[in-house]
Amino acid sequence: MVSNAETQVEKDLANKKITITRYFEAELELVWLTWTEGELLDQWWAPRPWRTETKTMDFRKGGHWLYAMVGPNNERHWARVDFDKIDFQKGFETTDYFTDENGVKNTEFPETRWRNSFRAMGSGTEVTVEITSATEAGLQTMLAMGFETGFTMALGNLEQYLQAQFKIRKQLKTNTKPRVTTYLNFPGNTEEAFNFYRSVFGTEFSGEGIKRFGDIPPESGHPPVPDVIKKMVLHVELPILGGHVLMATDAPKEMGMTLVQGNNMHICVEPSTRAETKKLFDALSKGGNVTMPLKDMFFGAYFGEFPIALE
Repeated sequence: MVSNAETQVEKDLANKKITITRYFEAELELVWLTWTEGELLDQWWAPRPWRTETKTMDFRKGGHWLYAMVGPNNERHWARVDFDKIDFQKGFETTDYFTDENGVKNTEFPETRWRNSFRAMGSGTEVTVEITSATEAGLQTMLAMGFETGFTMALGNLEQYLQAQFKIRKQLKTNTKPRVTTYLNFPGNTEEAFNFYRSVFGTEFSGEGIKRFGDIPPESGHPPVPDVIKKMVLHVELPILGGHVLMATDAPKEMGMTLVQGNNMHICVEPSTRAETKKLFDALSKGGNVTMPLKDMFFGAYFGEFPIALE
């Protein structure tokens, strides 16, 4: 039983410190990612109805994150986070302060120091944030601006984001054990083909079964999924022999896919860590044509692809 599944806030103003603790039901490396990449921070950092827009992000010692908190009327409040110390997947320390859009410090507001710690706990991750200020008045000002409520809401956003983004991953692959699988593309008859394979091998689809294009969550700035393909197969997995898993999707032209002989079969290499994934991806794709750079997908995978030409 996890005792700190909700946000815990401890205020020790006499010692000029606030400590926030929150448990997330997600792997440490995934939680770490949501705190260290600008595109992912933009998904959760601001309390609704506000949102975050990253202008620059350079996650390294001596680097910084410059972002805007954007309100419902498009008002903007700028802030900067300087990365002072980084211990990969264990924690990082920062200096945080309000700025203008160019990152110039606004001295009317207090500067704070943050120490963010990450610890694997059970099947999830505990995050502890220690915030200190040079003066007690600095923390009092921050609290008066609504920090406790706002940051608690933001961490709730993160919990929702992790649940939505990694739900399929957690259903279908419950550990980080490396594996190699085969992925097939079909012109609209994936379900028919996989029902045939299921009858031959006598096995069942993994997880909750067939995922369809209509299951794709809506995303700001992207057009909705066309009705004509909503029932087509987005993803299905079927264990066959010797621990090998056969996977597939339909490849509708409405989603920008062009299926021709030769591009409908893929070998999927799934290392146990993101670092190993990037290492292998960079080495195997060197000098080639990367058709999809490595990135985090909505279904929870760190995914990229490229063709291998044999001469």
